[in-house]
Amino acid sequence: MITLLHTADIHLDSPLKSLALRDAALGERVQTATRTAFARIVDAALEHEVSGVLIAGDLFDGAERSARTAAFLIAQLDRLKAAGIAVYYIKGNHDAENPITGELSLPDTVHVFDGRGGKVQLPRQDVWIHGVSFSGRHAPESLLPKFGAPVAGAVNIAMLHTSLGGAAGHDTYAPCSASELANMGFDYWALGHIHKRQVHGQAPWIVMPGIPQGRDIGEAGPKTATLIKIEDGQIALSEVPTASVEFAEARLNCAGFEREDGLRAALRDVIRDAAGALQAETGVLRLTLHGETALNWAVLRDQDQWRETIAELAAETGRVWIDKVLFDLSDPKDAAESASAVTELGRLMADIRDEPAFREEMAQGLATLLGETTPARRAALAPNEAAAEALADQLAESGAAAVLAAMKGAAE
Repeated sequence: MITLLHTADIHLDSPLKSLALRDAALGERVQTATRTAFARIVDAALEHEVSGVLIAGDLFDGAERSARTAAFLIAQLDRLKAAGIAVYYIKGNHDAENPITGELSLPDTVHVFDGRGGKVQLPRQDVWIHGVSFSGRHAPESLLPKFGAPVAGAVNIAMLHTSLGGAAGHDTYAPCSASELANMGFDYWALGHIHKRQVHGQAPWIVMPGIPQGRDIGEAGPKTATLIKIEDGQIALSEVPTASVEFAEARLNCAGFEREDGLRAALRDVIRDAAGALQAETGVLRLTLHGETALNWAVLRDQDQWRETIAELAAETGRVWIDKVLFDLSDPKDAAESASAVTELGRLMADIRDEPAFREEMAQGLATLLGETTPARRAALAPNEAAAEALADQLAESGAAAVLAAMKGAAE
């Protein structure tokens, strides 16, 4: 039995992003989350007595320079060396732009593939590891021509950092198709770059292990590394958990609730269920309240209070923090129809929002506000004219809803 561990996209010391991180207690827990994930990868390698660890790119995160990052990494690699575990590493797009990668003196048990490609034999095993690193920040063309032929009669594993045919949220790098990989003659493709775990084939295995530590709600769910077991030329896979902080999403259908205590009880249950489903010890939860409910106006009017209530319910679990609470509620149809004055005002406000003069005033007001923020924040909120218009529409709609909620509450 030969065992290997495949990981990628560690992004050492990349910051986690969430509104929940404003909480000082949570901030202390997640400050070193990516380091914790890498340490757990090393722990798993030691526990399973693997012969090698495959790092398929983006060990680092961009151009950030940190002596502490380097010291941490060397200490973890030395743990593997002490156990006689080799490391095989290809550079991804983030590694290629990180100055640390060219300055570190790595242990001699770490083999770093260069941009020309090559292969190396697993010590005392008839297993060959093939790999090609990024030689620069961008790889707009396929890197497959840089791979040599598989070694006949051996198990051949190829390492590649690639976007494959493309994926939402990921730039195109070293493009190729799963069918092209399958036709190369290798037994296992150890991929990296896409942060969601994907298995594209089993003959041969084509595996994207996913990011070992999610960094925001867009990288929600459990995170793992892939354990590879080779016996009699056959390959079998399993997963080992790696994340210490897990992002998650939950939804509560509020239909039928007429009393606030009933809604609070349901919220407590949803949050407890989310906590119980976590694979990591700490969770960051985004919660959406939706559906038709008689409590709609009261909840919308007092949404700040409900956010605090939900945060307290999360704190009861001892392991869940709230990333964001979204309200997608509406009145039951009969109640909406009976509130004729408020309903008519809502229609009037909707008509006003469509008026060119109002839209121009909103655009000017938004431009003034954006001008008072940092350039990075402006780029995130309104990267282009279309995004700025959409943001103005969203703000106008939510503002109108808040006004109507206050009026409805006052009437009641």
